[in-house]
Order: sequence, then C-alpha cells, then structure tokens
Amino acid sequence: EVQLVESGGGLVQAGGSLRVSCAASGFSFDDYMIGWFRQAPGKEREGVGCIRNSDGSIWYDDSVKGRFTISSDNAKNTVYLQMNSLKPEDTAVYFCAASNGGSWWQEYEYSYWGQGTQVTVSS
Repeated sequence: EVQLVESGGGLVQAGGSLRVSCAASGFSFDDYMIGWFRQAPGKEREGVGCIRNSDGSIWYDDSVKGRFTISSDNAKNTVYLQMNSLKPEDTAVYFCAASNGGSWWQEYEYSYWGQGTQVTVSS
C-alpha cells in the first residue's frame, strides 16, 4: 500500500522556522520526485517545490526561494521541507506528493498524495 504521511506542522510566529516531514512507503522512493504543495483557505493548491530522488535535483517556486529548503533522506524514505523566515501568507495546509516524472508544479503529474499538515504563521 502506498502511503505518504506528513508531520511537523504547527503554529509559529512570523519570522520563525518550522520543518515538515513526508514519510513515504509502498513504492520505489528513489525513482520518484517528491513535491510539496500548499493550499491556503479559499485559494487553489499551489506548488512549493520538488526534489527528484534519482539525482537530487531540486526546484522551488519563486515565492519560497531563499527561505524554504527541501532535502531527502533516501535511507529513511523521507523528504523534509525546512521553512525559515515564515510569513503569515505561508499559512496553509502543506501536502507532499509523489510523481514518476513531468512538470513538478503540475498536480496532475502526481500519483500519490499525503493527507496534509497544517502550518499557521501568526503575525
């Protein structure tokens, strides 16, 4: 059974940091890209960034470049999203998802999704 389980969300003040994790199981982790998406209240889900586990390539949306860092521990089948200098507009439910290729920012490229974890940034 394929599973993606996010953890580590919570409440943080603006300017603070938080790390969320995505633990994967049930598929060949090394052959997939793991993307991070977020959905704020009343808004569409948007891509935050992605890591391609086969070669370590990483992409970020412009809105988080320089503040967010994606990393992967292939031995643990876990991907991390380190979020620094958080802003109230980063408040959203954060999802991880797995894709075997394609345009990382497109939701339709992803076959498997986690349930999401809430991140709330207070001003």
